Order: sequence, then C-alpha cells, then structure tokens
Amino acid sequence: MGTLDGQRGSAGGGDGDGQGPAERDGHAGGAGASRADPAADAGAGLPLGGGGGVAAGGGGAGVAVADTGPARPEDTAARAERGRVLARRPGRRLRVVLGVAGGLPLLVVSCVLAFRVAGGDGVTPLPQLAAFLPWLLVPGGFGLLLMGLARSRAGVVWALVAVAGTAWSVRPYESAAEPPSTPPREEFRLLSANLKFGDATPALRTALRAYEPDVALVQECDSRCVEALHAPALRAAYPYRVIDGGDPAEGSAILSRYPLTEEPGVPGTLSMPAATARVAGERVRLQVVHPMPPTPGAMDAWRTELGRLRDAAAARGEVPTVFGGDFNSSQDHEAFRDILDTGLRDSAMLLGRSRTPTWPASTTPLFGAQIDHVLVSDRLSPADIEFPELAGTDHRAVLVELQLR
Repeated sequence: MGTLDGQRGSAGGGDGDGQGPAERDGHAGGAGASRADPAADAGAGLPLGGGGGVAAGGGGAGVAVADTGPARPEDTAARAERGRVLARRPGRRLRVVLGVAGGLPLLVVSCVLAFRVAGGDGVTPLPQLAAFLPWLLVPGGFGLLLMGLARSRAGVVWALVAVAGTAWSVRPYESAAEPPSTPPREEFRLLSANLKFGDATPALRTALRAYEPDVALVQECDSRCVEALHAPALRAAYPYRVIDGGDPAEGSAILSRYPLTEEPGVPGTLSMPAATARVAGERVRLQVVHPMPPTPGAMDAWRTELGRLRDAAAARGEVPTVFGGDFNSSQDHEAFRDILDTGLRDSAMLLGRSRTPTWPASTTPLFGAQIDHVLVSDRLSPADIEFPELAGTDHRAVLVELQLR
C-alpha cells in the first residue's frame, strides 16, 4: 500500500517527489512557476503593481513585470506644465538681460533730464552730458527698443517718458523774435572766435579780411595772436583795441572800427575784458565771455564765473550790451539760462539757430553743442547769423549782423 501510494503520488504530481497536492501548491506559490487565477486575484482584491500583477513563468524562478496602466490626467498636466516652465526659462533670462541693458541708458537720460527740468546742473558727469542733450534721444530710443523686446510694460512707459521729456527739453529756451517795427540807427557786424591756444591765429586773420566785421571778440589769444594783431594791416583795419594776451588760453582781445573805452571786465581764471564802443553816437558795452569749462576739477570755477557773468548782465542798466564768446555752456545748462533770465537774448535763438553746434567743430551740423554765443540786450537785434569754421580750432566762430535801435 505504501508503494502504491507513492506511485500514485508520483503519477499525480508528475515530479516523483512524493509530495501531496497541498504541499505542491504551497511550494509552487513560493518558488515555482504558476499561472495566476484572475478570478481568485480579483476576489482577493490584491494590489498588483499599478493596475494588477502579471506572473510570467517558464520553468525557472518567477520574474515580476509591473504594469503602470493608463496615465492619470493630473500626471499628464504636471508633465506639460513642467515642459512649459523649462521652455520659458531661456526666454525669461533673455528678457531680464534686455531689461537691464535698456535700463542703464534710460537711467542716465533720466538723471540729466531731471536736472534739466527741475533746475540745477548737478554734478559730474551730468553738466557735461547736458551740453549734448539732443544726442540723448539716441540712448533713450535704444532703451525704448530694449524695453519693448523685454516685454516690460513699466520699462516701456519709463522709456516713453524719458524720450518725450528729452524731446520737449530740446526746444529753444526762447521763441523767435518778432521783426522790429522801427528802422535801425546803425548796423554793424560782430565776430566772436575762440582760437584754441592761439593755433587758429592765421585763420583769424583770414576771417577778418573775408568777413570784415566791425567788432571782433577773441578768446584764447596767446603771444602769437598778440603779435599778429599788432601787424600794420590789422592795426589799420582795427585801430581801436583792448588786448589782454596770455598763454596758453588765458588771453582775450577786443578789436573795433569804432572808438573804444576800456571798462572793468568780469574776473575769472581766463581773461574776460570789457569795453564801451561809440556806435552812431551811442554807447554800446562789449563784454568778452570765457569762463572755465565744466571739467571735473573746475566745476566750482565754472559755476562761479557764470554767476559773475549773470551779475554783470543784471547790472548793465540801460546801455545796449553785447556778451559774446565761448560760454562753455548751452541753453541746457541752468547757469547759462540764468544769464538769459536777466533779459539778454541769444542771437542764435532769436534767429532759429539755437541747435547749430559750435563745438567740437569736427562734428557734422547734426551733432555737437552750441557753447559759443552772442547775447544782446533789447535795443540790439540780430538780423543774420553764420557759424564759420576756422582752421586750427575746435570751435566754430559766430558771425552776427546786429542792428542798433
């Protein structure tokens, strides 16, 4: 019987190990390959990976393969959002860079504009930049472009305000003068010229012969200039003169066809002599202007000397007055506008030429700054103005036809 039982066990199990069905089932569940009963698994409610377990058998140890099942909608949305964020990062960085690059020129323009509108010339480098205010439309426009590319609404608004404010400030400080209603008592021609350390002395002689001004106001008249002015031909052409020479740029001179009486000038680092001319029996005060330039080390002297010129203009009384020369300032400087506020008028402004540059002379007519001026009181009016170029200097001369009434 024992033998027969063993044989039946071997025939039923097929493996001859003498194990019963229960034992075989237990062994198969632990180590052998088995075919899962879907109904049983479902009834047992066993979690099989993501959506059910699948057993693969082949006569050896079992290998479990996870089935993730269909993707959940929230997982798909998260992956899409993550992709969009990653895609946006390079564009966002670029817009930040564009915004910063656009903000730098706008900051400079805004600082200059703030002092131009509010009054005051500020500190270095603002006065130097203010002389070229029309040029600031270029960096302002560039900043506007970059802010647009950066898609910055606030930046675009900032840039528009800066550009509009600069354009508004570029307009002339004074409107054009109305044509005089009375005929002039006398017309005379006045030339103002900066010789740049005397280097343009030969060009000055040529200009005096070519334009034949009745009065010449000369700045930076060095020893070579003084020697040239004493030449017989120039002595005969301009018998009346006040010459205060000095090297390299301190000297100035007044040449006149009209009788002159020397007057106290405006004190300054550079010579600024004055004289009274007798024009058609009328006294006309002539004042050479040449304050220090607004370089970083001379800002205090620049402000002080322009202030002295303002005081001299305010104290002129009823005498017809001309202030001419290198003011080292433009209508965009508060210190220059203070002189205009005394009642003197800029000949170039009155004739619609207030943005014609006089320095540096090497630039085209569209660029540079107008820092050489001829200012006149109300009994004098300009009829015409030119800005001749003189070889050897970085300043254009100013040639004005004046009418005395």
